[in-house]
Amino acid sequence: MPQSQSTTSITAVHARPVARVRTLPPVVGRPAEPHGGGWHGAPADAHRPDARVDWLRFAPVQPVFRARAAQRLAVLAYHGVTDPSSFGAQLDRLRRLATPVSLAAVLQAVTERRPLPARSVLVTFDDADRSVLTHALPALRARGIPAAAFVISELIGTERPFWWHEADFLARHGGRARSLDCGHPSQLLPRLKAMPDPDRRRSLHELRASADRRPPGQEQLTPADLRALRDGGVAIGNHTQGHPCLGRCDDDTVRAEITGAHDALTQWLGEPPIAFAYPDGGHDPRAETVLQELGYRLGFLSDHRLGPRLPSHPLQISRLQVDSTTSTRRFDTILSGLEPAYRRWRRQPVA
Repeated sequence: MPQSQSTTSITAVHARPVARVRTLPPVVGRPAEPHGGGWHGAPADAHRPDARVDWLRFAPVQPVFRARAAQRLAVLAYHGVTDPSSFGAQLDRLRRLATPVSLAAVLQAVTERRPLPARSVLVTFDDADRSVLTHALPALRARGIPAAAFVISELIGTERPFWWHEADFLARHGGRARSLDCGHPSQLLPRLKAMPDPDRRRSLHELRASADRRPPGQEQLTPADLRALRDGGVAIGNHTQGHPCLGRCDDDTVRAEITGAHDALTQWLGEPPIAFAYPDGGHDPRAETVLQELGYRLGFLSDHRLGPRLPSHPLQISRLQVDSTTSTRRFDTILSGLEPAYRRWRRQPVA
């Protein structure tokens, strides 16, 4: 494939398998954060509905789903790595059961109109907290598995927490906002996510102004860290400047969020990114227009689905939501597509 400047940062590794307010009570564990149709960043045990779905691995249709999945592309969407041991076990399973591919391999398939190999799997990370560098990168490199990380540009080089973590902390320490006088603490983040973006930002400002304490700093990745990830086989992509829900933004904000992050990443990496992950998990046609203007070749959703080995809509590639704490049994049923299909049938949210 002819290489352009926009693709030189992507490691062309194609690893083959080796065998609300004030009355909010304290919250145990990490606060939830918005993502697509569900919430990521919840306490670790919230990601373990495994006992309820483990039986799917032994369902009579699992072999059928596994055979069908061999002819599909599985793009795994992680966030941070909170359980390095479990994450390593998942990667080992990928090496045995699948064909890990790089972002460059997906781009090559799209460019040459040639399907990826059977059982292709791409590992991706959204938000890219420091655990992607400290935990994920060593595990990936040890196994020769490439990946991609989609970063929130305005946090790079700072100690600012993710806005959903900040909102949760402020509300639990006296923060008040006129639009967040909801009756139950679980409604705080869904309410923020559902607001038009100016209202979300205004509510965050009110929480900051009224809270008794400031949230603790959260060390974020630096530009040098991004280059280290890239050099280690983790391609860097755009996840907007501030992780708004694009569907709640006006046209100018959608453009500013994408182009601002694009310009920053281009400066830090020395070349423009060519892949984007929608921060709200769903496709936005206005965002796609901006991405096309900027020369983006790949865009990723968070719809908990498998996709074709030759993506028919390169700026709308499906991904499967998975967590580093996911059990091996559930991991298998996610890869096969059975667990996502079961949840759609039951109309259950992704956990």
